[in-house]
Amino acid sequence: MFRFEDPIYLYALVLIPLLAVIRLWMVSRQKKRLRKFGDRDLVRQLMPDVSRFRPLVKFVLLLTALALIILMIARPQFGTKINREKRTGIETIIAMDISNSMLAEDVTPSRLDRSKMMVENLVDHFTNDKIGLIVFAGDAFIQLPITSDYVSAKMFLSSITPSMIATQGTDIAKAITMSTNSFTQQEGVGKAIIVITDGEDHEGGALEAAKEAQNKGMRVYVLGVGSPKGAPIPTGNGDYMKDNMGQTVMTGLNEEMCRQIAQAGGGAYIHVENNSNAQDQLDHELDKLAKKEIESTIYSDYDEQFQAVCIIVLLLLIIEVCILDIKNPMLKNVSLFKRNKKAVVAVLFLLVATSVQAQGDRLLVRQGNKQFRAGNYAEAEVSYRKAVEKNPRNAQAHYNLGNALLGQRKDSAAVVQFENAAKQETNPMRKAQSYHNIGVICQGQKQYAQAIEAYKEALRNNPTDDETRYNLELCKRQQQQQQNQQNQQNKDNKDNKDKKDQKDKQDQQKQQDKKEQKQDQQQQQKQQMSRENAEQMLNAAIQEEKQTQERMKKAQQQPNRRRLEKNW
Repeated sequence: MFRFEDPIYLYALVLIPLLAVIRLWMVSRQKKRLRKFGDRDLVRQLMPDVSRFRPLVKFVLLLTALALIILMIARPQFGTKINREKRTGIETIIAMDISNSMLAEDVTPSRLDRSKMMVENLVDHFTNDKIGLIVFAGDAFIQLPITSDYVSAKMFLSSITPSMIATQGTDIAKAITMSTNSFTQQEGVGKAIIVITDGEDHEGGALEAAKEAQNKGMRVYVLGVGSPKGAPIPTGNGDYMKDNMGQTVMTGLNEEMCRQIAQAGGGAYIHVENNSNAQDQLDHELDKLAKKEIESTIYSDYDEQFQAVCIIVLLLLIIEVCILDIKNPMLKNVSLFKRNKKAVVAVLFLLVATSVQAQGDRLLVRQGNKQFRAGNYAEAEVSYRKAVEKNPRNAQAHYNLGNALLGQRKDSAAVVQFENAAKQETNPMRKAQSYHNIGVICQGQKQYAQAIEAYKEALRNNPTDDETRYNLELCKRQQQQQQNQQNQQNKDNKDNKDKKDQKDKQDQQKQQDKKEQKQDQQQQQKQQMSRENAEQMLNAAIQEEKQTQERMKKAQQQPNRRRLEKNW
């Protein structure tokens, strides 16, 4: 976190435009005095060594150095250590659905983007509250532990995509359970779980999880995003997602499910549309929660950053001293400050800006490295993300961020960062290491095809890496074993199906034989039975025949039954 220790000195920056005005006034007076000596062109011929632009360049350098000195006196600092401070507010955990169905565009611009906008607006309204972020689809993980660092919350929010979780689907129960266990242990403070979803619960158990959260003193609010009419899911290449049967998937908002979850959790259901009504209603509901003095994690100790500013000031002053007011006789043919004066000034400012930017993201990377070596992976992740925010082309920041995510078992998000590092990296050895890490993650998740491709790409950049070559061979063997197991399993399933079909046929034949025997007995006894008894027996036979047919129908349907997997 960046700040000025003594921001009061920044008011001295008013001197910069004031000195510029005084400079213009003095130049104007100087021109008037020169006119008293004679013709303007004649005076210039009498002073051939006097430069018109050198004094201006020297003045700009001095003015820039003065501005940087003022900034240096204000003591720029970066936060490095974390402390706990007591504030009054509530605790909120946001569980955001990032399944593929959230890419539907029945709300503008899409369900997921609309959800991000709502969360960002919610964070802007927070002052002394604490916030945490959980993302879920078929699985769930903590994207941001509960904190009062709203800058980091927005940074994590901007990086959320459905590709972060490989297991698709919608497991609301797991998200609520994880949210319940993510709050602090402090009692008496209002705790809210905000579930943002389209209500397509594929796993079940959400109502039970919401009731359990309410029993622990937490309120569950559900924000339903989308339209109940349904909308297709764009794939990004101009087409829409299709199911296993080749039909276009139409995903709609399940409002009834959302209402039931909110009611079970003691909260409220809010329908999100293309207006601000949902935001106002959510703010109103959160205001009802009890606020109490809570502990907040903030930056307390800061490292001074005036050294970098001081170096730039010294460079500017040295350049200013080296530039003379008159032309140097030895360099009289060099017209550096005659026609190219604008280019020189632009180059100087570009060098200053580049050095400041490089100093910022490199400092954040070094800070993250210290936290990573200490085992504080979550804090290191924050530092690396800030470095990426400052300089998205910093390959080292992307690579280190992937390692920090890997330390927190966020495998899918780590793969994304390693891919970014490989794209930005120009050193083949470092690029190979990024692909090697991708291969290790995919191999651990038994995604052997992706792992093999990653290892091959790593070897293309670094053919001498024996460890990658060993992992590649091992991965090929594991892939072959997996294929053999699948083939054996398919064969066993086929054999079991044939046996079951044969058994069902035998059972069907036995039932048919029993039915015929009973019909024969009824025919033999029909002469001796009264009309009333005959009707009773006939009804019983008809009922038994219906039951037999139902059992036969179930038996025939049982082998063909299969579960359609959903990836949205």
